[in-house]
This record gives sequence, structure tokens and C-alpha cells, in this order.
Amino acid sequence: MRDFSRRAVLALPPAVGVAAGSRARTPAQASLTQVQSDESFTEAERAILAGRTPIAGGVVLDLPPLSENGNSVDLTVTAESPMTREDHVTAIHILSERNPFPRVATFHLTPRSGRAEVATRIRLATSQTLVVLAETSRGTIHRTSKDVIVILGACVETG
Repeated sequence: MRDFSRRAVLALPPAVGVAAGSRARTPAQASLTQVQSDESFTEAERAILAGRTPIAGGVVLDLPPLSENGNSVDLTVTAESPMTREDHVTAIHILSERNPFPRVATFHLTPRSGRAEVATRIRLATSQTLVVLAETSRGTIHRTSKDVIVILGACVETG
């Protein structure tokens, strides 16, 4: 059996972390990144809907109507759902009409989530409409949208 010095053992975790981080992406991850960077807002919404017609309501988007700085805009999404095994929200998608990447965030939920509610901060390029799609385990999609005015935009190129 080989004896390891204290220094060798302490250096092991960073080396393992670097090796684990250097793995190549799986094909699914690589294609997802490519699709997101090339798709428009309409294409992103169409891909999520997959031919289904969204139901207006059943989901509430809470965000300030005016944001002084687009670098950090607080929002909360709440979907009406009993969150039971038979009937629960499986995903909440936040789409941005005028950001460089329309798919701002996707949250995956299970009945164990307890409530169909998520809160986050996002970056917004300019004043625009945000759209929220909430998918349920029964195959329905609920949709809502809200306008937000951004005074100082984020996601812009300088140069």
C-alpha cells in the first residue's frame, strides 16, 4: 500500500474537481444551448406549447411595473394547483419578448414541491412583455403575461 503525504491528500479534492468539471457536454445539453441561442421568442413559445392551446389565467406573475435597473428584476410566479400526484404543475417557463435569449428560466416541480410558486431575479434588456407558461401533469398549459418598463436596460453589448 502506498503512503500519501498530508499535502498530497489535501491536493486531491481540487484535482478531482477539475477533472470532473472538464467532462464534455452530453449531446442533449449541447443541442439545448444551440437551440436557445438561435430561437426567437415566438419559436421558444411554440416549442413549449408543442401544439397545445394555452389557457388564459390560472397563473399569476408578480413583478414591479417599473424597474429602475434591468440587471436585477424581482419576480414571483404562482400557479393555481392542488399539487397532488394526479394534478400538479410540472414546469413553469418564463419567457422574455425582447431579451437576447427568450427562455429566461424554467423551473421543474413535483407534488413534493408543496406549492406551485417560484421566485427569482432576472435580467431584462429593455422595457418589454414577460410571458409565463405553467405546464400541468394533465397536459394543459396556463399562460399569463405582464408588461414591465425598464429604465436602465441590461443584456446590452457595449463597444
